[in-house]
Amino acid sequence: MEPINVISTEELEKRLEKGEELNLVDVREDEEVAQGMIPGAKHIRMGTIPENLDQFDKDKEYIFICRSGSRSENVCYYLQDQGYKVRNMTGGMMNWKGEVVL
Repeated sequence: MEPINVISTEELEKRLEKGEELNLVDVREDEEVAQGMIPGAKHIRMGTIPENLDQFDKDKEYIFICRSGSRSENVCYYLQDQGYKVRNMTGGMMNWKGEVVL
């Protein structure tokens, strides 16, 4: 299995501050997302990723986010196997110090 590309919460925050347009996908459950999401992230629950493949473009890179980085890593392995460009935010929202939107 090929290793997953990762991005730290600090690196992601810097890239967002620079105004980079990134494709962020939060795979947490509804009640977790209600506590705050990174601005600009799209919410697609982990369990619904397989039926939402039409929302992903194989020419773009997606950064996946969850609470600790474990569920998003699993999603990354799944999508990478399907031929998508993915990156996992290590440490998840537990490490996120940046802005959140409710």
